[in-house]
Amino acid sequence: MFLPSPKDAQLTPEQAHLLRDTTIDARSPGPILHDFDALLTYCKENKLTLTAGHQLPLRALPEINARLAHPVELGLKRPQQKAYPHIHGLYLALRASGLTRVDDSGKNPVLIVDETVYQTWSKLNPTEQYGTLLEAWLLLGRSEILGERGRFLLDLLADNFQPLTGFFRKIPGNGLPVAGDKRAADSLKYWPGVSGLGLADLFGLVRIERCPPEPGQGWCIDRIHRTPFGDALLTALYVGFFAELGNILALDDAQKLPFGALRSVLQPYFPEWKNTLSLPDWNFREGMHIFKVALGPVWSRIAVGAKQPLDTLALAILDAVDFDDDHLYRFTYRTQFGFDLHINHPYLEEGAFTSEVRVGDVPLRVGQTMIYLFDFGDHWLFDVTLEKVDPAMAVAPSRILEKHGDPPEQYPGWGDDDDDDEDGDYFEDEYLMLYLPDDEEEDDDDNEDDGE
Repeated sequence: MFLPSPKDAQLTPEQAHLLRDTTIDARSPGPILHDFDALLTYCKENKLTLTAGHQLPLRALPEINARLAHPVELGLKRPQQKAYPHIHGLYLALRASGLTRVDDSGKNPVLIVDETVYQTWSKLNPTEQYGTLLEAWLLLGRSEILGERGRFLLDLLADNFQPLTGFFRKIPGNGLPVAGDKRAADSLKYWPGVSGLGLADLFGLVRIERCPPEPGQGWCIDRIHRTPFGDALLTALYVGFFAELGNILALDDAQKLPFGALRSVLQPYFPEWKNTLSLPDWNFREGMHIFKVALGPVWSRIAVGAKQPLDTLALAILDAVDFDDDHLYRFTYRTQFGFDLHINHPYLEEGAFTSEVRVGDVPLRVGQTMIYLFDFGDHWLFDVTLEKVDPAMAVAPSRILEKHGDPPEQYPGWGDDDDDDEDGDYFEDEYLMLYLPDDEEEDDDDNEDDGE
């Protein structure tokens, strides 16, 4: 049984010796560094207009697949990104590493390689790059980066280590047979997930025997084996990091989790891991912040000072649509890593809080949009786009510069039995959305890259 209870867990002398004797290079203990470099190089060479879900364009997938150490054979005519487990996993690691960001200021989102971070990455040795990608996957690789929302159980986990080790426990000594077993194949989509399976293979944690794909079907797996290296590495990580409750709780605040969190655990076995990937810190931004705030067809332009708390912006938004300030709210923005962070009303249980975070503290790029959710019952969703930062403009503390359209009633149809009123186009319940990953082909216009 892999991973005993925390009380009895220990790394055997044989496992420790195996880790120390492992050479990390482009193709060992798995081809993660070779394939990650292939994807990163492709992104630098090509302007990639992403899908609406911020995934790679369909036309790029076969080209990237061909550059990998072991390209995947598919029986699909029009496969999506998740049909390529290795690309799906590599893209998760790429986004979680901070090496790229999404520029969504134009009509279509575009993937940008951050040159400053790339220069730091290029100076790391193979062991340091391997460790950085391992951290990006296990500690920062949230499913929402891949647009996989609504997987409620997995969304409760702050890391990818738990589903990975749960998957390992299911693999018997002679391997896990998959071919011909639909239940086994389907379970892989959740434990360890499509991206998790691809990365476990690339990092050398498992060995996958392949079989020729059937027409109309995705990647065909015959059998999955644990590797001795995978057993040793995951045991070392469990004993040294993931068994401690305090470390697990720290993962909930991914913004404060630096690269190198696992270095002290693994450096005794990989002494070459001396440096970590450093990312530029966000500095407070002075100046008047000009936001375009849209609620369906109704929109306004609002100026707020950088030193004002987000509460000031929240109240200005409500004033612009003549709403009463009688409900809780929160702001949500997408980080450079590709996952969402919330700034909550002071009466909510968890921070950061809108009364403490200043407008200039929020790391929004000009052209980037955050969501303002007002009233957790009626669920009014405002798009708040940063249009400009003007250091010379002086208004205190905020001003509604212009308004367009007739705002909806905040409480329409009170006393009426008919709930189907005309304001329904202004809000939506995102919590009803489900994502169930599969390898089947879909006719989804959002996956086309017509904008290129």
